[in-house]
Amino acid sequence: MMRLQIAIATSALVMCAGTVSGQQTALPGYAAADAQHERALEASTTARPDGAQARADSRTLSSDVHIAGTPADARTRDFVVDAMKRWGLETSVRAYDVWMPYTTLMEAWRIAPDTLPLRLAEGPVLEDTTSWTVKEPVIANGYSGTGDVSAQVVYVNYGLIEDYAELDSLGVSVKGKIAIARYGRSYRGIKAREAEKNGAVGLIIYSDPADDGFTRGDVYPLGPMRSENGVQRGSVLNPDGDPTTPGYASKPGVHRVPLDSIEISHIPVIPMSYGNASKLLEGLRGKDIPQSWQGGLPFRYHAGPGPVSAHLIVRSDTATAAIKTIWDTFGMVRGSEFPDEIVMVGGHRDAWGPGAADNVSGTVSVMEAARAVAEAVRAGYRPKRTIVFATWDAEEWGLLGSTEYVEDDSLRLLHGAVAYFNQDVAAQGSAFSGGGSPSLRSTLRDVVNHISDPSGSGTIYDVWRKRSNVADTAQPRMGDPGGGSDFAGFYNHFGIPIAEWGFGGTGGVYHSLYDSYHWMAKFGDPTFAYHAAAARVGAAMIERFADADVLPYDYVEYARTMRTYIPKVDEAAKAKGWSIDTTGLAAAIDRMERAATAFNAARDSVLAHGAPSRDVDARTNAALLKVERAFTRPAGLRTRAWFRNVIYAADEDNGYANMVFPSVNEAIRSGDHDLATREIADLATRFDAATHAIEDASAAVTGRPAQR
Repeated sequence: MMRLQIAIATSALVMCAGTVSGQQTALPGYAAADAQHERALEASTTARPDGAQARADSRTLSSDVHIAGTPADARTRDFVVDAMKRWGLETSVRAYDVWMPYTTLMEAWRIAPDTLPLRLAEGPVLEDTTSWTVKEPVIANGYSGTGDVSAQVVYVNYGLIEDYAELDSLGVSVKGKIAIARYGRSYRGIKAREAEKNGAVGLIIYSDPADDGFTRGDVYPLGPMRSENGVQRGSVLNPDGDPTTPGYASKPGVHRVPLDSIEISHIPVIPMSYGNASKLLEGLRGKDIPQSWQGGLPFRYHAGPGPVSAHLIVRSDTATAAIKTIWDTFGMVRGSEFPDEIVMVGGHRDAWGPGAADNVSGTVSVMEAARAVAEAVRAGYRPKRTIVFATWDAEEWGLLGSTEYVEDDSLRLLHGAVAYFNQDVAAQGSAFSGGGSPSLRSTLRDVVNHISDPSGSGTIYDVWRKRSNVADTAQPRMGDPGGGSDFAGFYNHFGIPIAEWGFGGTGGVYHSLYDSYHWMAKFGDPTFAYHAAAARVGAAMIERFADADVLPYDYVEYARTMRTYIPKVDEAAKAKGWSIDTTGLAAAIDRMERAATAFNAARDSVLAHGAPSRDVDARTNAALLKVERAFTRPAGLRTRAWFRNVIYAADEDNGYANMVFPSVNEAIRSGDHDLATREIADLATRFDAATHAIEDASAAVTGRPAQR
């Protein structure tokens, strides 16, 4: 009766949604009557997120610099938990004691050809009240090595592996020198690793105006781009999670591996504004650089070394107070039929500054989705599956909070996690983008095709298509799950399907003091309508997977996406002069597509006659949960054991970039032909295991025995 009342009360909203999108009410995974109810429910729930509430929450959460583990960070914890309690959600907090040393002192000087202290602080902007009312944190790169070093400076472009190879060809070495690299093109932890590997005694990383400064637009506060004082802070830790507790949760009393055996930087790493960097770069001489190395500062760059030298000092509390407490928060609605199956949305709370974009916007999106669903629950909504709204701590330090949770709750997640939705920088502009596991993409497209874009130009999907300028027969491109955000533990470690989305735009305040409420209200999302829109997408995605009779994974699209990657494997092998047989892998993917097509037909046929019994639902969905788990192997990747998923992973030599079929492509890159051949065969067997799980789902939904 309660579901029927909701459906009647919101039928007008459903009609509006159908009119805007031109879509029918049929939904994969839903019986006809359930689909109609679901459309009504989603229309009602997605009407609730509110730009004014998002603005108020953003102002509160970004009112202070809330670095992980600090009292200000604890205040964000309490704010989120108190709000979810008021809405009627069941709340909890999990604390983890992580190895997270704070930088206590960071200083830099130019000491040749003359002496010049470099003032590292960003300083206040008069119209941005946050910048002059909060205590500015120490300019720092998290997990930097400590030390007191003086040496000549060498410019290394972006500090990529290929940049050091280029320097070698020029006869320039960074051994015993201080490297200076610009941000961009790879994760800063890779820059620190490569500088140390090549013998540098210190590293300076700065934001070049060619990348996010005045050459890209007016600088803050006149425009959204990085000013000459803006500094990008950030972690240089390469592993995910607390590096002293690899593979298990950081709780009191657990064994911690010795510091001399963990992968951390041992050289001081200092972030710097381009205003300060110019005082080192302008005086460099030595070798001329490739033209592609020229940045946006108004002078010709040179590699050095000489005549410029620098002096760097970095100190930390490693010896006295390196263990800090961090807090993950949870708001929950228990499932009425399958409480052990979990649909989760999360975003991190911590930031390097006020964090209005990164990631107060994501936190606000999670909160508004939670408020909307909680209101539906008070109106009588009962999801079949358990819904969890999470906020993570210490993401900025290396995905610590989410990783420790995944390791802590591994059995429950492996058994029952249906999907994880990530909100990281959910709104700092108007350009929608989305991505994740191919199995979730069709649902995300359908959801955004039923939600109006804040621009008033149709649905989010309509505006997305127009901005993407794709052919009528094509879909806007979706991103693959690489690394660098809180979905990693769910997807890379356990093979739990993930999706993420957000609204982007031009900006240059990333990880700085100026990622503030004032910047957001002036440039990023002045009406906060895109914050609310991101929450609408989240609420609909949550309900879609929480309520389905049969989980609406799309393994036809998954298989077809996988097939597009095989030519790239062939090309990479050919570049090595190899002949590698990928026909067995292609055949396994074909078998998966055929099984997925047959399952979809069987599912739709059964659901056309009404919802199956609870037992049929349970057995069918239990089989479906095993499909993407089949692509994880307990031993992990050869290069990184924690990364178990062999479909996508962050590139170990980039950090942000995605690598498809990493076990295969890493073997090719390392030049090991025999290993590449074995990895291709292993991957094919995993596709067959996934196919068997799909066949089991077909048998369960139809009540027939599985055919092998």
